[in-house]
Amino acid sequence: MTNNTEIIYKDLSYKIMGMAFKIFNELNYGMKEKYYQRAFITELETNNIKYEKEKFITLSYKNQIIGKYFIDLLIDDKIIIELKTRPALGYIHIKQVMEYLNKLNKKLAIIIYFTKDGVKYRRVVNPNI
Repeated sequence: MTNNTEIIYKDLSYKIMGMAFKIFNELNYGMKEKYYQRAFITELETNNIKYEKEKFITLSYKNQIIGKYFIDLLIDDKIIIELKTRPALGYIHIKQVMEYLNKLNKKLAIIIYFTKDGVKYRRVVNPNI
């Protein structure tokens, strides 16, 4: 169990956020989400950090597939990254990554926003893990 002051996956989280700021400093604001994702992949590969891109997961009900999700990035099989180009954090984004966390049984997701005011982010912790 973690306390409120413990940062989950501290070193990897700092590396990820450093990459986000580096990408923003070079690409700036206004790119499509897929271009930020491609830049992130370049940074991950440069830093020898393993990842899965657009990880596919299904949503089932009574053994029937009723939906599917594509997670932007799953880094080191630990941290879910959701990239956004919207100007502000919305409840819907938190709900979205909570669904990912629960479905994949992961502890941490980071929503990264590339905004006109710079990089903004929100760490979302799965309380069920």
